Amino acid sequence: MTRIETLEDVAEGVAWLAARDPGMARIAQTLPLPPLRRRPPGYAALLQIITGQQVSTASAAAIWARLEDAGLTEPNEVLKGGEEALRSCGLSRPKIRYALAIAERAPDFAALARQPGEEVIAALIALPGIGRWSAEIYALSALGHGDVLPAGDLALQEATRLLYGLDARPGEADLRARGLLWSPWRSIAARQLWSWYRAETKREGLQ
Repeated sequence: MTRIETLEDVAEGVAWLAARDPGMARIAQTLPLPPLRRRPPGYAALLQIITGQQVSTASAAAIWARLEDAGLTEPNEVLKGGEEALRSCGLSRPKIRYALAIAERAPDFAALARQPGEEVIAALIALPGIGRWSAEIYALSALGHGDVLPAGDLALQEATRLLYGLDARPGEADLRARGLLWSPWRSIAARQLWSWYRAETKREGLQ
């Protein structure tokens, strides 16, 4: 099970991909190494991912900053603050419900960190408000799994269209099929594509 803990790991994955895929080689030749994109595992990481669902990167960052300022990033504080405190920070009604429900039934994050990627994803999808994209982002960014591709991510899909000159943006199934070529470094491919998206569109693809 590949783990990405350092920039040296990122460099290894970039080199591996560049040797096998012309598009990835183009990114490697054009852009600096992509960032590590790691965050500490646990409830706060999951809440930050929920905060970023279906909103712009700037909006997600602003809401998350308010949550941090209010001390609402851990289960006990979230449960103590309740709906009103979370609403005042800008969370929508569904996200408030997810934040409280997960705080009440938070998984064993330490045990989760030792599990294979697909087991992590399955366990997280069972939680309220966590779909496959959110689970994959957690496995990639909080746990450092090396072979995770959040193929439902619109920025990754658009970056793939731009990089390979496709007529249309690939859907999730198409991107997953393309991603088989990138295994066991699909998480590095995702980092590369986010970097390409940012360079080509001048927009962030992930908070």
